[in-house]
Amino acid sequence: MHSYLRAVGFSEYTDRSELERLFSMIIDQPTEKKSFHLQNGKYFTEISKDFSKDIGITLRGEVDLDGKFYMEHYYPYSKSHYISTKEETSIIKRVDTEAYTGMCDDVRLGVSLIFYLQNVVDYLNEGKGKEKKGMTWPINLSALSISGKILLPLEHNEKLTKSNTADIQYRRQLIAEAKKGNQEAIDSLTIDDIDMYAMISRRAKYEDIYSIVETSFTPFGSESDNYTVIGTIMDMDKSINEITGEEIVGLVVNCNDAILQVIINQKDLYGEPAIGRRFKGNIWLQGNIDFSTSNL
Repeated sequence: MHSYLRAVGFSEYTDRSELERLFSMIIDQPTEKKSFHLQNGKYFTEISKDFSKDIGITLRGEVDLDGKFYMEHYYPYSKSHYISTKEETSIIKRVDTEAYTGMCDDVRLGVSLIFYLQNVVDYLNEGKGKEKKGMTWPINLSALSISGKILLPLEHNEKLTKSNTADIQYRRQLIAEAKKGNQEAIDSLTIDDIDMYAMISRRAKYEDIYSIVETSFTPFGSESDNYTVIGTIMDMDKSINEITGEEIVGLVVNCNDAILQVIINQKDLYGEPAIGRRFKGNIWLQGNIDFSTSNL
């Protein structure tokens, strides 16, 4: 069973026979179907079906010479329409299955961004032949969560907001220079980190940590594409899984200026979401790359 099935509204699907009926429905009534012609004459195929707006399940496998589909694995998905980043990206095949992860460095997040690639067939058809050093593509990031809560926002005044924005821009410039080997930038970032640690340690004695840290993006667990995030809710909507009737909450979250589309089952969300409040939760990060456009 895929642990993130409940995020897209299938929390009660715990029996293999139920899943098999669901897979048969997806194969018979797909929303989208993509194929890549293999050298042995077979087709590597992705079959997707939406069970709510831009939310569903994808089956991956091979179609043989007789047109029969053999599933290798499946995953639930959420499609995002927001371009989250556009950085130099490496695509890496997983060892255990016909799945791929994308990896890029985004200075806004402060860590290497690793995500599960949704559109593998597009990569095989268009991106694989173009992949080379310096290649960048627009990336739409989305995430599934099975554990989240709503936090109240921090109070801001206009002067403080402008000051924080200027500090963030300056820090990004330092990080970019540090990557090039600029020793002054490296030393400046080290001193800033020491000062920040001292400030947080001092304030944490008297304040709640979530009143100090507004947003964060931190690797979580042993899986490379799992993160714990805190971000401000920019937009939200609710939808219903057409098969199970379960309510699904969609949150557009601004996390360190990176926009993520987060999907979570209403059952797994603690608190009442609203624009301006913050979301805190563990996520499985997915990405859809537009391989048809690039910037060298």
